Amino acid sequence: MEKVLEVKGLSKQYKKGVYASQGVTFHVNKGEIFALIGPNGAGKTTTIRMIATLLKATEGDAVVAGHSILTEPDKVRENITYLPDEAGAYKNMKGIDYLKFMAGIYAKDAKSAAEYVERAKEICGLGDRLNDKIGGYSRGMARKLLIARAIMPQPALAIFDEPTSGLDIINALDVRRMIKDLAAKTGMSFLLSSHNMLEIEYVSDRVGIIAKGHVLEVGEPKELIEKYEARNLEEVFERVVKQQ
Repeated sequence: MEKVLEVKGLSKQYKKGVYASQGVTFHVNKGEIFALIGPNGAGKTTTIRMIATLLKATEGDAVVAGHSILTEPDKVRENITYLPDEAGAYKNMKGIDYLKFMAGIYAKDAKSAAEYVERAKEICGLGDRLNDKIGGYSRGMARKLLIARAIMPQPALAIFDEPTSGLDIINALDVRRMIKDLAAKTGMSFLLSSHNMLEIEYVSDRVGIIAKGHVLEVGEPKELIEKYEARNLEEVFERVVKQQ
C-alpha cells in the first residue's frame, strides 16, 4: 500500500537529555485517517509541527509524498495542509471573500483558484451564510470554513490538531463525517490529534498512542480494543499509558 507519510525515528531535543519527542516512528497510507493520541505533554503537537515543517527535527526524518522534511521542506509544504487548534480567520471578511483570498494564495492560476473556491463551498456547506462576515459565525460554522479552506487544494496529507475542539455534538459530528467522506471520496490522507477518544474511535482507521515522547502502540482501534481486552479506546489508552 502506498505510504503518503513515513515517520522514521523523529526526535526533538530542546536541551541536552531533554526530549519533547524521541524516536517517533509510524506511517500513514494513502486515503487513511491516522490519529496520534496521548496525554498532555506527550509530544503529539511537537511531532505534528515537525512533520508540518514548523519545527526542525533534531534526529530522524519524515517523508511526505516522497519528500523529506529535512532536505525538501518546500516540497513537503506543497503536499500538506496544517490546521492547528487555535487557527482563526479574518472576522471582518465575508466567508466567500476569505475563501477567494486563500484560494488566490494556494492556486497557481485563476482557473485553479475558482475550482478551489467551488470545492470549498461544497465542503463547508454554509450556503448563503458565506455572504455574511465571519465575525458573525458560530464556532462550528467558523471551524467548517477553516476545514474547507484547508482541504480545497486537496493536499496529499491534511494535518488537523484537535479538529472538533470546542464544538457542540452536532457540529462535531458534521466535522467527523466531513473528514471520513473526504478520505473516502478523494483518497486524501489525514493525520489527526485529539483528546476525544470517542471521536478517534469513530473516525480513524489506525491510531498511534504516544506518551513521554515515545510511540507505545500502533494499530486499528478494534484490534487494540481486543488486544487489551478493553471495552473502548479510552480504556486501551489508559492501560497503555499506565504500563509505560
